[in-house]
Formats: sequence, C-alpha cells, structure tokens
Amino acid sequence: MLMPTRNVVLTEQQEIFVGKLVEAGRYQNASEVLRDGLRLLEHRVQRREAELADIKAGVIAGFDQVKREEFAAGSGEEAIERAFERASRKHGL
Repeated sequence: MLMPTRNVVLTEQQEIFVGKLVEAGRYQNASEVLRDGLRLLEHRVQRREAELADIKAGVIAGFDQVKREEFAAGSGEEAIERAFERASRKHGL
C-alpha cells in the first residue's frame, strides 16, 4: 500500500523527542512516531466532538422541558436541595 508523503517541520525539541523514541526502540522510525501521534489526536478530537454532542443534546432537552413548563421552581440551589432530600428519603438516609 502506497502512503502519501508529507514534509513536516519540527521544532528542535520535537526532533529530539522523536529521536529519543526511535533510539529507545519504541518506534522503528519518525514516521511511526508521527502516525501514532496523529492517531492520538484523532481520538481526542472524536472524543471531544462526542462530548459536545452530548452537551448540545442536554441543552436542547433542557429547553424542551422549559417549553413544556417542566422545570423546578425556585433557585438552582433550592432545586438541588429538594432533589437531595427526595433521594435521601427514598434511600432511607
């Protein structure tokens, strides 16, 4: 399989780091180091996108509850206190 080639400019510190990883035998060459780094970055970006999608869904659900007037009266602190009180009674605490 032919892989595309890219020229990459590294800082001196990055070049030293890559060299140490190759010298230690963790990777065969600099390309492997960079590919592994890109895989980690890709995973982090995908995880962040999933987290943002969850947040967006929660916000939308919250707005839908407000539209249906299904929201707790009083301040946020009061609503939290009521929720803890209900949970405590339910679990006999």
